[in-house]
Amino acid sequence: MPDHNVVAIYIRVSTMYQADKDSLPMQRNDLIAYAKVVLNTTDYVIYEDAGYSGKNTDRPRFQQMMTDIRSGKFTHLLVWKIDRISRNLLDFSSMYKELKDLGVTFVSKNEQFDTSTAIGEAMLKIILVFAELERNMTSERVLATMVSRASSGSWNGGRVPFGYVYSKKTQEFSINEAEARIVKMIHDDYEQVHSLTYVARQLNTMGYTTRSGSLWSPQAVYCILKSPFYCGVYRYNVCSDSNHSKVKDEAKWVTVGDHHPAIISSEQKSRIVSLLDANNKLKARSYHSEHIHVFGGIIYCKNCNKLLWSSPVSKRRHLTNYSKYICPSTRSTNSPHCKSTTDLYVGEFVFNFVLNILNLQSSFDSSMSLSALQKRLLFGSVFNQVDHMDEPSLNGVYNMLNSEVPENRVFGKQHLPKEKNSSERNRLIVKRNKIQRASERLDKAYLYSDDSMNEQDYLIQKNKLNEQLSAIDIKIQSLSNDPWKVSINDDEFVATASKFIIQDRLTNRNYVNYEHLASTTDPSVLQTFVQTIIQSIYVSDGRITSITFKNSLECQFFYIQ
Repeated sequence: MPDHNVVAIYIRVSTMYQADKDSLPMQRNDLIAYAKVVLNTTDYVIYEDAGYSGKNTDRPRFQQMMTDIRSGKFTHLLVWKIDRISRNLLDFSSMYKELKDLGVTFVSKNEQFDTSTAIGEAMLKIILVFAELERNMTSERVLATMVSRASSGSWNGGRVPFGYVYSKKTQEFSINEAEARIVKMIHDDYEQVHSLTYVARQLNTMGYTTRSGSLWSPQAVYCILKSPFYCGVYRYNVCSDSNHSKVKDEAKWVTVGDHHPAIISSEQKSRIVSLLDANNKLKARSYHSEHIHVFGGIIYCKNCNKLLWSSPVSKRRHLTNYSKYICPSTRSTNSPHCKSTTDLYVGEFVFNFVLNILNLQSSFDSSMSLSALQKRLLFGSVFNQVDHMDEPSLNGVYNMLNSEVPENRVFGKQHLPKEKNSSERNRLIVKRNKIQRASERLDKAYLYSDDSMNEQDYLIQKNKLNEQLSAIDIKIQSLSNDPWKVSINDDEFVATASKFIIQDRLTNRNYVNYEHLASTTDPSVLQTFVQTIIQSIYVSDGRITSITFKNSLECQFFYIQ
């Protein structure tokens, strides 16, 4: 903290018009004079935000000033009026508490108080309450005006719905015939097929785009189907101002019928909304089921590099946990290579490949040729269409089997874990479990939430979590001499025990019938086993093209043309 008064002077006006006139220079001159005469210093720095509202503190110079204050550069923060800092009571209270903790005095020149005194601090709190009240009353007046305008049929602005044109001169809507044909097609097709994905894909296949030139998505189709605007109804004040996903009580809605020309009849709109609501209820029930996707979260599309979505399928004969894995690109395009696949195929392929590696581990001979190794690895009817594996894959398997280091193998010798006291390792494992759960919640939010997350945000957050997991895995590994024998965590015990159980079930077998294995094994054991040893599986044309194990072994598969 400086040994003399050093002042941060903050100036804000809410419009560029005020900035261009006299407001900024007037505030600046007044505050400089105040610092010199009252605070007895010429050591000051001026921070100016022109054209920013006081409803929050998301302003560049304000944020820079707070960074400088935190670094200990100032003894005082001087403003012309308290509302120059913020009109939000919570924002200001948070900032003021931080100033007190840092030992920085807040001074308002216009209200004539100094928080270094008790009376000054009390005055500040009283003024803050009234500033917040003024802001809330202004907000209520604005809302009341907008509701009144909507009730009289006036358009309150916003994005003009697809299919319409708005004239500012006449303040009326007219139909855009080219877009209206697409709107009718969307409604007619959905009423026939009951599938948002199908309708979006059809539009994209036919070359139609949204107004911005983007591909149609199921969500964009849903918005058009759900909106009453297309049957001539203007609806306002439906959603909360602070949270647009939260719907207000229907009594507060403003609904104006025959507001503009209709594209869709009210009868057809009513039928379609009923279909949408029924489908939403069905999805809600399926999403909250306890179905376990054995390969969920590790299967990717080779063509678009996207994680496949997991979807439960109705019970098939004796198989109780049957999942389908769908490429998200099929929702907007009809790519011939982005085909879906199922547990039946993936499970049969993966478990038999693992079985073949297990059998090789017990009888491996270092003199074995790569062609003989490939024949053993591709033993079984599920590999009939596989032409060959590439040389790097075969060399990787050979080197792994030829290694004496257990952790370089897909399986080490399995032991049920023994307890070992290690507080640091235990702390890291608990932290890893939390991050893993956060990753799973993120996947569910992206795949199933009604409030759709865009793919870019999902990938950014997913990559961050994966990086954290990788860093923790390295630390855990460095604290353990034998990763298969040491465990002090329930999740680790389950993972190791699952490997033990599955390996025992595969012992002395030449082929695995996955449907039988899945019907006689707890699905959580299968899932834990798969996700303990496998990093990722890539598919193309519905067939597995590569498997990457957790020990970095990658096996590529090439098919008969």
